[in-house]
Amino acid sequence: MCGIVGAVSKRNIVPILVQGLQRLEYRGYDSCGVAIHAASLGPAEGGGLQRARSTARVAELMAQVQAEHIEGGTGIAHTRWATHGAPAVHNAHPHFSHGPGAEAAERPGRIALVHNGIIENHDELRAALKAKGYAFHSQTDTEVIAHLVDSLYDGDVFEAVKAAVRQLRGAYAIAVFAKDEPHRVVGARAGSPLILGVGKDGGEHFLASDAMALAGVTDQIVYLAEGDVVDLQLGKYWIIDKAHKSVTRPVKTVQAHSGAAELGPYRHYMQKEIFEQPRAIADTLEGLVGIAPELFDGQPDEEGVSASAHRVFQQIDRVLILACGTSYYSGCTAKYWLEGIAKIPTQVEIASEYRYRESVPDPRTLVVTISQSGETADTLAALRHAQSLGMEHTLTVCNVATSAMVRECKLAYITRAGVEVGVASTKAFTTQLAGLFLLTLALAQAKGLLTEEAEQRHLKAMRHLPVALQSVLALEPQIITWSEDFAKMENALFLGRGLHYPVALEGALKLKEITYIHAEAYAAGELKHGPLALVTSTMPVVTVAPNDQLLEKLKSNMQEVRARGGVLYVLADGDTRIESEEGIHVIRMPEHYGELSPLLHVVPLQLLAYHTACARGTDVDKPRNLAKSVTVE
Repeated sequence: MCGIVGAVSKRNIVPILVQGLQRLEYRGYDSCGVAIHAASLGPAEGGGLQRARSTARVAELMAQVQAEHIEGGTGIAHTRWATHGAPAVHNAHPHFSHGPGAEAAERPGRIALVHNGIIENHDELRAALKAKGYAFHSQTDTEVIAHLVDSLYDGDVFEAVKAAVRQLRGAYAIAVFAKDEPHRVVGARAGSPLILGVGKDGGEHFLASDAMALAGVTDQIVYLAEGDVVDLQLGKYWIIDKAHKSVTRPVKTVQAHSGAAELGPYRHYMQKEIFEQPRAIADTLEGLVGIAPELFDGQPDEEGVSASAHRVFQQIDRVLILACGTSYYSGCTAKYWLEGIAKIPTQVEIASEYRYRESVPDPRTLVVTISQSGETADTLAALRHAQSLGMEHTLTVCNVATSAMVRECKLAYITRAGVEVGVASTKAFTTQLAGLFLLTLALAQAKGLLTEEAEQRHLKAMRHLPVALQSVLALEPQIITWSEDFAKMENALFLGRGLHYPVALEGALKLKEITYIHAEAYAAGELKHGPLALVTSTMPVVTVAPNDQLLEKLKSNMQEVRARGGVLYVLADGDTRIESEEGIHVIRMPEHYGELSPLLHVVPLQLLAYHTACARGTDVDKPRNLAKSVTVE
């Protein structure tokens, strides 16, 4: 979602700011901008604030910056995913303050500000600022913050920001600088991530919403805590906490990697990431020699002590999974494993719903969060809500070891999917499933339910996954043939049963996300309870058909579709005896994979969505209205 980059330096910082935005493009955005202090590199004509904003891509912003000769040593930059106000230049960040007074529109701005998050009390603040004579030129809640800081400014932007954040309700990460202080940037965060980057020579410092934005610039990172305000100046910085007391936060060495990976022979990042899944699974399982709770131990704290998964697993008797979107579907899959193999009652909750309803807390529950980025706002809020109810046993399955989710959970399993640029998640999903299956086995072992023979059988199957996935990827030409049919459709149904119902849900989500075809998924047994009314020859029905104990039931559901003139597209295991005929198109999976079958069956659904999107000409990697990392509620 929205991205922030800021800097104070003795050199022209604009290329670093814009490159930082490019590294954050994978998060999704609909406008971007950069602002600098014109006098930060020495006397400059006007000596004030300059900015460039665009509703095009960051590459176009760079061209604009170069054409207008915008340079400076102090600056901030932003990619915006619209919440308040349409995607338009006047709503794009950075925002300048302009008041108060009737001539405010013409007066040069003295405060520049970028913001991630949502300010819940922006309406009342806007009304108070209008009463003071401030004029508003956007529909954003962000402009409210810029004017608020301006109204409190008396020559010290750090003090003005300290006072301003006391009046804000909601989530924010902000970066601010002032016209009268050319070598200073102030940041603050509450509910949205913000990091401090310490320059290699100590003379320059950076702010960013993600360490990836600073890849190649600095690997010395300070993770700001909730409520922190940070003051960046040349050669020095300091931080105050939410009580406005001076604090020292540890500097960590973080090897961030740029998201601007080479596409190689692939047309889009999504296609590349689908084909990276064998490697991602292999990396996630690298070094795995046995099942043990220690696989999930927390990272060492500042005293070098890590939380013990073995102790926690012995104490819990329930699991609560909190997640959103694709991660929620991986949790739904894990429920079948956890209850079927580890015999642990498991509840899967949509994070944004869980935090707003009355629930019955149980201190013997293991709260499991799942997040690709580790910064998903709804999931973080749900985690904190669970903790506030007394559920202290927390574990995350996450792809980013330095994320807020990992820092706030006592236990963790870090997947190794690598950077995922495409907004529609693929390799992050399958690596989450791998991590959740390992969690299932570790819990089963802790409960005395995993024999040595079963452990070795499961490990053998997991080690074979990369090879099995390669065989599935070889089905791409057949899936392209299916996509030619789907590209002409506007609706689709997906069916699955048991362990493969969440796979059907994920397949429908992928089709919706990148093709804009309306797609719904159902447990196949529910077909005759309503959805069957939708079935016609123009409503393709995708069916996930592994050779499991529900196969014969599924075949009956398929006959219900054929009897109504529906057309079936079936992903069938080789020994299911489902044959292609009129109205039934079958792609045979290379092998039946038992409990791990969801990791294989989801891949053709990813490819179907991808190639259908290509046939329809949509923006595969950056679908409309969506963002990669959802850091606002």
